[in-house]
Amino acid sequence: MKGGSPASGSRGAREAAGLRVALLAARFNAEITDRLVEGAQRALIEHGASATDIETIRVPGAWELPQAAARAVEAGRFDAIVALGCVIRGETPHFEYVCTQATLGLGEVARAARLPVAFGVLTTDDVEQARARAGAGPDNKGYEAALAALEMVSVYRVLGAD
Repeated sequence: MKGGSPASGSRGAREAAGLRVALLAARFNAEITDRLVEGAQRALIEHGASATDIETIRVPGAWELPQAAARAVEAGRFDAIVALGCVIRGETPHFEYVCTQATLGLGEVARAARLPVAFGVLTTDDVEQARARAGAGPDNKGYEAALAALEMVSVYRVLGAD
């Protein structure tokens, strides 16, 4: 696999046709999160999703992603959820607080949900690192998170958890 990207390796089924997917995207650091959304949308459409089956829902920042993911699960309208955000280290401990709670919160929602909740939140030291992870190619972390969600839909079906 090139650069450790799961997008370049052969894994489980990644069929998006007929799936309803929620892309939960933070507005904070929009330059980056918009690129993550584009990558996720591209991955889903390349794997058979209809644009009308992809719903992008914006939240203020990464802190709010777990809250939105929990409500999206409860809504019962989706087959998978992809959480997208970007937290860039600053000069205060705020970075650690937001990253920790976004990660723990999304993990808690994912473990409790009966549908996949994919993690596409960048936690970088600077804008350049974030831009490198939100580029136009298959190494885009939004693209990778969407593929992970598709693969997990397949895994849940195999496990009888759908």
